[in-house]
Amino acid sequence: MRRALPYRRIPRHYLMVHRKPPRGARPQGSPNVAPVRLSDLILGLLGVTLLGGLALMAAAALMARAVAP
Repeated sequence: MRRALPYRRIPRHYLMVHRKPPRGARPQGSPNVAPVRLSDLILGLLGVTLLGGLALMAAAALMARAVAP
């Protein structure tokens, strides 16, 4: 019995582009490092902001405990 699809073909539910980036897009000596995405920068900024807010809340709690009798 024959297979419905050949072995080398994998069905995909999304389109894929099988092109290499142009040679001039990346310097010759650079390692294969993915570019930084905007979402990564936004998540990093959100994390730093949340940590700063937590530090401010902890400092306010310590000061309130030191002032109150």
